[in-house]
Amino acid sequence: MQKIKTLIFDFGDVFINLDKQGAMQKALELFEIETFDADIIETNELYEVGKISTAEFIQFYSIRFPQIKETHLVELWNCILKDFPSHRLDFIKKLAHHKEYKLILLSNTNDMHIDSIKSNVPFFEDFKNCFDKFYLSQEVQLRKPNADIFNFVLEQNNLIANECLFIDDTKDNTDTAKSMGFHTWNIDETKEDVTTLFEMNKALF
Repeated sequence: MQKIKTLIFDFGDVFINLDKQGAMQKALELFEIETFDADIIETNELYEVGKISTAEFIQFYSIRFPQIKETHLVELWNCILKDFPSHRLDFIKKLAHHKEYKLILLSNTNDMHIDSIKSNVPFFEDFKNCFDKFYLSQEVQLRKPNADIFNFVLEQNNLIANECLFIDDTKDNTDTAKSMGFHTWNIDETKEDVTTLFEMNKALF
C-alpha cells in the first residue's frame, strides 16, 4: 500500500540553485552594514508575502541607501539566483508524466525573483506545468515556516499530512511540517540532489 500520495517541493536550492551566503555578503558590503536590522528583515518578509509591491520595496531601499542606484538594487536582489540544472527538470517531468503522485510546489519567493527566473530560465513554463499546484508566497500571502501555509495547502487540496512528503532545504520549514504530521526530507543542497528523492527516502515508497 502506497504511503505517500503527494510530493510537496520547495523551489530554491531544490530545483534552482541559490547563492544565499554570497548574496548576503554582497548586500552587507554594498550597504556598508554589519547585519540586517529589524526594518530590513520586516520589509523583505512583507515583500515575500505580497503585502508591498516591487515599487514600494525598491523605494524602501532607495530611501534607506540613497547612494545606491535602483538598477544596482535590483541586480543585488537577484544575484542570489544561480543556475537551474536541466536534469532536475527531466526528473519532475518524468514524475508528472507517470501521474503516480500529486505534485505541489511551495516556495517563499517574490515578484522580482520570479520575473528574473522567467527571463533567464527558458523552460520555466514547462517546469511550472509539471505541478498540479504551484504556490508562491507572494501570491498566497503566506510564507514558510508558519503553520498557516501548510494548513492552506492541506485544505486547498484535501490532503492528509501523513500522506505527504515535503522536501525543503531549510530546517525551520521541515521542522514545522514534521510537527504537523508531514513526512519530510530536509535536503542538504551541498551534497544531495532532489533527483535522488526515492533512493534517499526508500522507507516511504
